[in-house]
Amino acid sequence: MNSKKKTRDATAKPKLLSGGNPQIPKGDGDAPVQAYIAAMPDWKRAVGRTLDELIVRALPEVRKAIRWNSPFYGIAGQGWFLNVHCFTKYVKVTFLNAASLQPPPPVESKQADVRSVHIHESDGLDEALLESWVLQAAELPGDDLF
Repeated sequence: MNSKKKTRDATAKPKLLSGGNPQIPKGDGDAPVQAYIAAMPDWKRAVGRTLDELIVRALPEVRKAIRWNSPFYGIAGQGWFLNVHCFTKYVKVTFLNAASLQPPPPVESKQADVRSVHIHESDGLDEALLESWVLQAAELPGDDLF
């Protein structure tokens, strides 16, 4: 019997899961988030870069991690306030405790406090509104999902 463990080639491109979401191992810090962004397909990569830069510019102390093949952003001691996920036709930006954001993000969730925005290829990014939501969400108690 062969007892060798399979090791992943560090230079190999991450596998794209259903909807084109990159499969990135769980990890904390900027490096796994940057690996996720680099693996985002097509136009979604530019959206991912813009979102990450906007969040870091607004909150230089932001905490980053990959969980469930998605980047999460949070504030140390407060929990996570935002995550990003690729779908076939859009990038979903989810605010985890967003019921009181003004104006509220447009996409409701089954969970009352969660709201999202879907960014499609043809959409322009309203960076001022996104930054406003990021700053508001960072002030709220976040979710400590892990």
